Amino acid sequence: MKFLVSSTYLLKQLQVLGGVINNSNTLPILDNFLFDLKGNQLTVSASDLETTMSTILEVESDSEGVIAVPARLLLDTLKTFPEQPLSFVVEDNNTVEISSNHGKYALAYADGAEFPKAVELSNPSSTTIMGDILATAITKTLFAAGNDDLRPVMSGVFFQFSTESLTFVATDAHKLVKYQRKDVTASEVAEFIMPKKPLNLLKGILAGSEEEVKIEYNDSNAKFSFENTELICRLIDGKYPNYEAVIPKENPNKLTISRNQFLSSVRRVSIFSNKTTHQIRLKIAGAELNISAEDIDYSNKAEERLTCTYQGDDMQIGFNSRFLVEMLGNLSADEVSLEMSLPNRAGILTPIDGLDEGEHVTMLVMPVMLNN
Repeated sequence: MKFLVSSTYLLKQLQVLGGVINNSNTLPILDNFLFDLKGNQLTVSASDLETTMSTILEVESDSEGVIAVPARLLLDTLKTFPEQPLSFVVEDNNTVEISSNHGKYALAYADGAEFPKAVELSNPSSTTIMGDILATAITKTLFAAGNDDLRPVMSGVFFQFSTESLTFVATDAHKLVKYQRKDVTASEVAEFIMPKKPLNLLKGILAGSEEEVKIEYNDSNAKFSFENTELICRLIDGKYPNYEAVIPKENPNKLTISRNQFLSSVRRVSIFSNKTTHQIRLKIAGAELNISAEDIDYSNKAEERLTCTYQGDDMQIGFNSRFLVEMLGNLSADEVSLEMSLPNRAGILTPIDGLDEGEHVTMLVMPVMLNN
């Protein structure tokens, strides 16, 4: 088995796949890339048992074979090469020899047959979505997913497909984001919960991509196919909480404000907030928004006044500043609206502009109790 390939092209593809490999694996074979060569097509795969990703690379060869190559060693070596052709030759003594313009490097390889096989999806449902739309949906929601091992369903993003729209939801019980596309639909209704790791991988690869992504899914796995790449992952098992029930419908108090101004103020004022609660206070009266924070233990406090457009009763409400900063930082709008009903009910943050046709974003943030 031997082949010739460009060093930078190989490195670029392997770095993407390397994101799948865990730092510490239960099975030593998972520390490897699987190289499966058939003529001038080299299929490289990486897996952590939950997620498997594979890419087809164009190489110069007329042989075939399957080997498992140590991922870390190969990546570290490739990073040091300038652009040049590399030749890979599998020797009899269980090593693969890489030859560059200046030298030879031998790596011990493992038997490719030991590498776990990717799951085959039996009679899956499927839908197609543009890569950049999927990447945006993941970016807008993933930050709101939880990290609680006791509630695994909330540690992923909920995909909800219907014939009218695609909806993506993430929540950790303190904040919730619902991202909806009315301009993209599926052929049938489906729901599943995607884990964080494969979503982070997809987000990185698909950002700004003009490619179509085919999503196939059944009850236990989902498969994303685009260009020459396939990603298969196990879905999170369980029922997603009824998020619609949490979104308050009647919100008479509506604040409209410049997103950048609001974000800068919250960032500044929160520096003076209590380091465990991160609590800031919003006091709204007329066309004035007063943002304040106080850390009683250290006698630190700050307050800022902003002008805003406000309809509703004067009110005071407390929020965890970190959640507000995350949410405001994740929006690209110039103006945002914050709708509220009572100081103990969730606030709803929505962008007023900057959205594509058919794109809807609703963010919900739970208040914190103010100690007056």
